[in-house]
Amino acid sequence: MQELHDTPLAPLTTFRLGGPATRLITATTDAEVIDAVREADAAGTPLLLIGGGSNLVIGDEGFAGTALRIATEGFSLDGTRLELAAGEVWTDAVARTVEAGLAGIECLAGIPGSAGATPIQNVGAYGQEVSSTITEVVAYDRQTRETVTLTNAECAFSYRHSRFKAEPDRHVVLRVRFELEDARGLSAPVKYAETARVLGVEPGDRVALGTARETVLKLRAGKGMVLDPEDHDTWSAGSFFTNPILTDEAFAAFHARVKERLGADAVPPAYAAGEGHTKTSAAWLIDRSGFTKGYGTGPARISTKHTLALTNRGGATTEDLLVLAREVVAGVHDAFGITLVNEPVTVNASL
Repeated sequence: MQELHDTPLAPLTTFRLGGPATRLITATTDAEVIDAVREADAAGTPLLLIGGGSNLVIGDEGFAGTALRIATEGFSLDGTRLELAAGEVWTDAVARTVEAGLAGIECLAGIPGSAGATPIQNVGAYGQEVSSTITEVVAYDRQTRETVTLTNAECAFSYRHSRFKAEPDRHVVLRVRFELEDARGLSAPVKYAETARVLGVEPGDRVALGTARETVLKLRAGKGMVLDPEDHDTWSAGSFFTNPILTDEAFAAFHARVKERLGADAVPPAYAAGEGHTKTSAAWLIDRSGFTKGYGTGPARISTKHTLALTNRGGATTEDLLVLAREVVAGVHDAFGITLVNEPVTVNASL
């Protein structure tokens, strides 16, 4: 294990923001991860887990405790069964499954971060979620001090949520296991309307695996959602807010407010989200509230490519970012009565 002291955490995040940690440990094996967690817990030291840093907003004062960077490696395929170490780079793992001719996560290409973070957030995009293919998650349980294997059902997945997110201080993900599909070189059925349109197929159709992955990468890149150190639109956490899920009653009230604000013919995005619930678009809400692409005058601004991404244009502080986020949240609430919820995890920082 590598150990450093008073080390800036900003370089470990895609926002490139955040102050130093009292101590930074980099673990490259499961045993090292467990040892570091046990040591911190025994000493009562605050512990921050860092994977790819693509979903973290760390305060300018940093973290007074031990930051544990999980840099474990491990990619194993047995037929259609995939096992990834928590520290594996997610987008690289997706590329390797496509090369192996296996479907199920090809539309999750280009998502920055590590494999171990995917079940925590139930990462999803372009019609796929990891919960659809995850079979088990191996984790260290800080409560029982044992390594446990949780089934898909035990992970309690829902939209951008899981048992791990609900109990953030309990489990440390070590390995993630998936069941993929051998569809003879074809993708899983295309579910997302935008993807189907660009591919020139109908929702439910299959296309060549490589074509599905490349199409998603192009769509993401066009929205500044594929990491590029030269492109400040990618100095972000991707989607900063989750898409609101409303009860039927709340959606009706929202719809009425949309007509009042935007005109009788205005129709907000609406997607089925389970019985009695409808999901709408956070990006649409932000844009229609007056926060257009590139909004802002300081070093933290809305992406020039996508209204759902808040970005560091260089030289920003975490507080700069939070001021912008608060402005957007307040503006959307004033316009439509909906309170946006941030997707990234905040550390020593809050909206």
